[in-house]
Amino acid sequence: MSSTTTRGTRTVEYLVTRTPQMGVDGRPTSVPVMPLGVEPEMHGEHMLINIGPQHPATHGVLRLVLELDGETVVRCIPHIGYLHSSFEKLGEYRDWNQIVPLTDRMDYLAPLIYNCAYAMAVEKMMGIEVTERCKVVRVILMEMDRIFSHLLWIGTTAIDIGAFTVFLYAFQERERIYDLHEALTGARITTSSTRIGGMMADLPDGWTDALRHFINTFPKTLDEIETLLTHNNLWIGRNQNIGVISAEDAINYGLTGPNLRASGVAYDVRKDRPYYDYDTYEFDVPVGEHGDNYDRYLCRMEEMRQSLRILQQALDRLPGGPINVDDPRVILPGKTDVMSDMESMIHHFKLVMEGVKAPVGESWFSVESSKGELGMYVVSDGGSKPVRWRVRGPSFVNISALPKMVEGQLLADVIAVNASLDIVLGEIDR
Repeated sequence: MSSTTTRGTRTVEYLVTRTPQMGVDGRPTSVPVMPLGVEPEMHGEHMLINIGPQHPATHGVLRLVLELDGETVVRCIPHIGYLHSSFEKLGEYRDWNQIVPLTDRMDYLAPLIYNCAYAMAVEKMMGIEVTERCKVVRVILMEMDRIFSHLLWIGTTAIDIGAFTVFLYAFQERERIYDLHEALTGARITTSSTRIGGMMADLPDGWTDALRHFINTFPKTLDEIETLLTHNNLWIGRNQNIGVISAEDAINYGLTGPNLRASGVAYDVRKDRPYYDYDTYEFDVPVGEHGDNYDRYLCRMEEMRQSLRILQQALDRLPGGPINVDDPRVILPGKTDVMSDMESMIHHFKLVMEGVKAPVGESWFSVESSKGELGMYVVSDGGSKPVRWRVRGPSFVNISALPKMVEGQLLADVIAVNASLDIVLGEIDR
């Protein structure tokens, strides 16, 4: 205990030290005072606490069991499965096109990427080469939803750490992409846009103009977000040197996407195994150095700018022509043909009632989703339904590294590290 007294014009601070005196009831009547600046060493038992499964900062129904020594994390055990939907098993009882709605419910934060990845896997197995217009349209949709997903990530992560204004900026821009979703697919979240051999519909009138307007005006919001965060001392303090994972460990844990690239590994499926002519687009892959929360933030911010570059190039090269393949075995004929041509009516009836028939075989196709490498594996026995459908989801793999990344960190840092991984429980609990 310290005290002050005034002697003349001087203020003197001194320590009051007391020897504990025992009262008649056996309890001390006074307590010894430690010297200033000396913390007593306290020994106590470790404590177990739960974060989730109902918690806004877990970004879904994720339960984290934490073993704490004071406020330091000794061990973290993620518990998943609270949202289990059995999407992959459900796919075995639906025909090839009926599975599309299941894909956008896995990652409802970037649904069009999952729509496209699944269709591309089935088309590879069936030997279908989609039209050039369809290729470019799918590139546009996937890059648009990469931005869509990263905007939700930066908005919710900012809220987790206490920056509410960034959330408003990010979600204002997401609303503009929601409008593009709705104009194209009729839905804002569950898009279900792709079909085996093409798309549900071609781009509506004025859609590309609206996207160009977004491309030209969105960088201003990105600049404002970076002004608020990048050099903000509080943001730096909560993110730099927090949740560090080395390049070697990131590879061993199977991390992909920005979580891997932030550790210095320049792996991007669009560059390393190009699909849909990504090797002809000019864009850079941002790579970090320290593998911490801050580098993961910088990588995603730059990825949005690179996606804008790809979108601009894709719009400039968007060809005319049909969006769907000219094959009545996989694509429904036009309504006019159905009503006037008997053969077209037969094809329409068989496709609706029996579904697309795939040849015997199997296929694996992976794309660079907003959260990392997304792989689709399908097996066919020659029927209209898959024998097996399995998904290599990036969130499911990325969350495996969370225990290592939070061990030794403070309890408050668990929220920031978990947010930096950018997980979605719909895909983890598929």
